[in-house]
Amino acid sequence: MYTTILELSTRFALATGDKEFDPDTVTPGIWGFVATAVIALAVVGIGFDMVRRIRRTNYKAEISARLEAELAEREAGTAGATDGGAAASAPDDK
Repeated sequence: MYTTILELSTRFALATGDKEFDPDTVTPGIWGFVATAVIALAVVGIGFDMVRRIRRTNYKAEISARLEAELAEREAGTAGATDGGAAASAPDDK
């Protein structure tokens, strides 16, 4: 199998060796530009999506922290009203 591959690659190299090769005239062409542009657009799109998801995660964490703080404040307020509220609202006997 390896000899077949080697033989085919040797024949191909000899067949293409007949043509003159000018490295200055070789360009990727329009398809190379299109492929590069598609990859660039995909990377930019993925970047925008990543930023959007990170912002959403940060906002959810911020809202969760605010809700927890409000709940803790309410808990402290209701506990203070039941304990200290009765003593503060009782009239003095003076």
